[in-house]
Order: sequence, then structure tokens, then C-alpha cells
Amino acid sequence: MGKIVPVVLCGGSGTRLWPLSRPSRPKPFLALIGENTLFEATLERASDPTKFAPPIIVAGAAHIEHIQGQLSEAADAEIIVEPAARNTAPAIALAAARLPADAVMLVCPSDHHIADTDAFVEAAGQASKLAQQGFLVAFGIDATSPETGYGYLRQGAPLGGGYRIAQFVEKPDLARAEAFLAAGDYCWNGGLFAFRAGDFLAELAEHRPAMHAAVLAATERGTSDGRLFHPDGAEFDAIQGESVDYAVMENTDQAAMVPAAMGWSDIGNWQALHEAQNTDGDGNAASGRAELMDCTNVMVRSDGPRVSAVGLENIVIVVEGDEVLVTTHAGAQLVGKLKGASGK
Repeated sequence: MGKIVPVVLCGGSGTRLWPLSRPSRPKPFLALIGENTLFEATLERASDPTKFAPPIIVAGAAHIEHIQGQLSEAADAEIIVEPAARNTAPAIALAAARLPADAVMLVCPSDHHIADTDAFVEAAGQASKLAQQGFLVAFGIDATSPETGYGYLRQGAPLGGGYRIAQFVEKPDLARAEAFLAAGDYCWNGGLFAFRAGDFLAELAEHRPAMHAAVLAATERGTSDGRLFHPDGAEFDAIQGESVDYAVMENTDQAAMVPAAMGWSDIGNWQALHEAQNTDGDGNAASGRAELMDCTNVMVRSDGPRVSAVGLENIVIVVEGDEVLVTTHAGAQLVGKLKGASGK
């Protein structure tokens, strides 16, 4: 069996992590947990040369400077520069079109946190084995709470090392999420996938033939500049963007999943970042100059000014330059709607 090819997707600006994440300094390229950025940590998790081939990175032009600044000069990686943002299905298809048909792709978002690298590598190995059998495999993240911000996968018939996917479920309300957790056969859909390049393109051709044709044309007419590959812009711009779930995974008869308990979080907002961090006995986490007195489940992050808080619960305080954010955990999902987050 050949080595697994990591395909790292870099997109979005992470507006719900404003004011730290901004279009000029987006979420994947920030050191939110530990010293490495989320992008660097993504590459590191899939860097064992005995198991993984050099990565393919798919990103828009606005992110290339960040990628090149955080990618080792010695790293034998290819960077595909998307001419336009068209969601995950076309991005993955660009990488698939650059690979041999039998290559197993491991699709990894660049802005997620995974605490247990060993569990990730083990799950990747199981997913690769299923992919070699023709399955298109999603990682089923162990659901530890009734999250309403994630999609879910329902386990179907068992396979060696995994399960068929019986159902894809959109983000539920709290009552349904609690029912999923109680049922025990639902997992979070973490947006990580494994499949052979040829199998993915074949399913894309069946279910989204126009997208498939446009991606192949954009690839065939593309040009290389060192480690950068530029698909043809005119062909790619014509694509109607769509997620890999909608375009392929929910339509294929070969959808499978591998369970993964690996300390995963999409770090989708400040509450999620708080939960992913090490905290004291009262659930508090502080970075920078901060003093917390009689506080519970409070996170403070300051790049300069001292923050003092007394008697607070379930609050996030962020100071970045001349911007200050204060939000409850419940309000964290709405941060991206603030005028400051949109650059207004």
C-alpha cells in the first residue's frame, strides 16, 4: 500500500475568532493553542515519512504568503492556488486531479485542533485501508456533548475498522443533539476524509458532471511556478461552489466512516477555543497579563493591556491591538456578525 497523501485545505477568515483572526491574518495561521499555528500543526500531524507522502496544499492567493512563511523550504509540498473560492468539493477535486488515480488522499482542514496525534494517525491508517477497498471515508468524531454547531454521521453496518454511513444529519437543534448523544450511534462530522483520487473523481463525475469537467479543464490548462500550481482561472471561475458533503459524500453508495476519539475541535468560536485549552481548577484560562478573582469558566487573552476580572462566569475577554471583545459563551457564535469582524 502506498503512502497517504495529505491534502490540506486553507480557506476562510475565521471571523468568529475576531479580533484575533482577521482577513489579513486568518485563523489557520495563528498560534491559538501551543506554539505552532493550526496550519503548522496540521502538517506536523501527517509528517511521518513512513506513512505519509509530501502534502498538497490548496489555498487562495491571499493565503499563499502565510503558507510560504510557515512551510519549511525543504518541505516537498505542492501548493495549488485556487483562482476563486468555490467551497470544498472543487478544492478537493483540484488535488485529486493532480494525483495518480490509486493515490489515497487524506483531506484535512488547516484550521482544526487535534489533541491526540497518535489517535489521528491510527484513524488515518484505518481510513486508508477502507479507501483502498473503494470506500469514501469520513472521520466520525466521538461526540462528547450535544453540540448544535456540527453536522452528525449515523453509524450503519460495520466494516473492517469502520462502518458504513447510514445517514448524514445537518446541524440539529439542542433536543435532537441530546437524542443523538443518548442513542450512541451518532458521531460529529469533522470534515476530514480519505479516498482514492480516482474514486473521488468518478463519484464527482457521476453526481456533479459540470463541476468535474470544469476542474479537469482548469487542471489541464493550468501552469506551474516552482512549487505553486495555478489552475486555469476562466474554467475554475465558472464552477458553482458546493461542499464535498453535498456534492459527493451524501450521494455516493460507498460512504463509510472510521470512529475517532482524538480530542478534535474545529475551534469555530471563542467558546470552542476555551474548551480546547488547558484550564485551572475553576475552568479559567488566561494568556497575557490577566488577573482573575472569584471567576469560573472565564478565558482572557490579551496582547498587552492588563485585564482584571472579578466574579465573572462563562465569559471570554479578548484584547488585540486597539480592539476589545467581551462575550458570553452563548454569544460566541455571533461574534462574526459584528461590524469589526467584517472590517467595517
